[in-house]
Amino acid sequence: MNWLRSLAGRITLVTAAVAVLAVLVTGSTAFPLIRSAAVEQARQQLARQADAFAATPVASQALDLRERHLLGPDTYELSTITVGGAVSGAAAQLLSAGETQQVLSGEKVSRTVTKGGVQFLVEARALPKGGAIVLTRSLDDVNAASAQLLQRTLLALAAGLLIAVLAGTLLARRLSGPLVRTAAAARRMAAGERTVHLDPDGVAEVRAVGEAINTLDHALMASEGRQREFLLSISHEIRTPLTAMRGYAEALEDGLIPQDDIPGIGRTLSAETDRLDGFVRDLLALARLEADDFTLDIQPVNIAVVLEQAKSAWNGAAVQAGVELTLQLPETPDGHPVLALTDGQRLRQIIDGLIGNALRITPPGQPLALRAWLEESGRVIGVEVHDSGPGLTAEDAAVAFERGALSRRYTGQRPTGSGLGLSIAARLAQRMGLSLTVEPVPAGQGARFCIRLPRAAAVS
Repeated sequence: MNWLRSLAGRITLVTAAVAVLAVLVTGSTAFPLIRSAAVEQARQQLARQADAFAATPVASQALDLRERHLLGPDTYELSTITVGGAVSGAAAQLLSAGETQQVLSGEKVSRTVTKGGVQFLVEARALPKGGAIVLTRSLDDVNAASAQLLQRTLLALAAGLLIAVLAGTLLARRLSGPLVRTAAAARRMAAGERTVHLDPDGVAEVRAVGEAINTLDHALMASEGRQREFLLSISHEIRTPLTAMRGYAEALEDGLIPQDDIPGIGRTLSAETDRLDGFVRDLLALARLEADDFTLDIQPVNIAVVLEQAKSAWNGAAVQAGVELTLQLPETPDGHPVLALTDGQRLRQIIDGLIGNALRITPPGQPLALRAWLEESGRVIGVEVHDSGPGLTAEDAAVAFERGALSRRYTGQRPTGSGLGLSIAARLAQRMGLSLTVEPVPAGQGARFCIRLPRAAAVS
């Protein structure tokens, strides 16, 4: 039963069914054609023999007697018609008086006559010196001769059917073999095994499946490798504030902290707690972005309001870091506000992530620009965060939104975070259908991240 459910079993059954159908159609078409062809051939042969008898009756009769003596009785019967119309031989029961007179008048008679449930071929010809000859042959003899041919044809069809079934079985094994191996490889991958290599073979579609499995294996290895590196990185980042918190907690427990230092330690513990909370919130944000029930509230949003709120929220941190946070808004000829068709809260989340990343790497005394403009004839709104940090190379830009890629690359060389901020911003932009890109800038002029949003119609 399991074999019948398999691809090999189905292909074998389909091939056998098609072969049987082909044999039935061929047989039902060929057998009547063979019978009709045999009858027509017998009629033509009988007509030629009748013509020969009529042309040279003496010689033909002598030849007929000689052949019958050497080869045995023939399948046709020879009868005669006298000048007076008397019919002798087997034809006497087969020809009517009218047909007899028709032959004697010189007309050829070619008939199929039924007598006693048996059909006979009748060929009658007039003789040059008067009278006529009649050749008759039973169709039972013709059908008996054609039955041998039908049996041979049936054997040939049976042989063809057997060959078709065997060919179908071999084809099924040929086609299903690579798929069986591919399925086994997929199960091994599902069980956690990696570096499962397949040698794709078979037809083009089956080879494509095998190549896809190899590609999936490599992609899983790369993804799991990035996840391990990310977990190691985030574990290290989380362990740092935890270590500080544990150290101060144990010192407080042992009474090693002077009374005057307790407020400062409290502030340190609060800062490390906030830092740890930031890591947890970033991880939760990533988890929400991957959820299927992630929702968006798309409506016209005043881009100036969103950017001004972001500037106000980050201005204190910028002042504390010694960074000048600037804002430039687009101007319209009619003075109407510039509206973006998006989710304002989610857009603010992207902008906050970009500003937080930019503020961390912008040196004190340098500007951090937040700017919006119109492009593509006013149909698209561009929003950029342009820092004054060390900038990004082309290789950096290619992996800027991969989790922890820049953090791992520049740890110890420049200020870095957990590597989650840009990844969250990019994933959020993707879920919102927005374009978030790293724009090229001259070397030494920082990094420029740009969001492009569809513009909504102005509200009158």
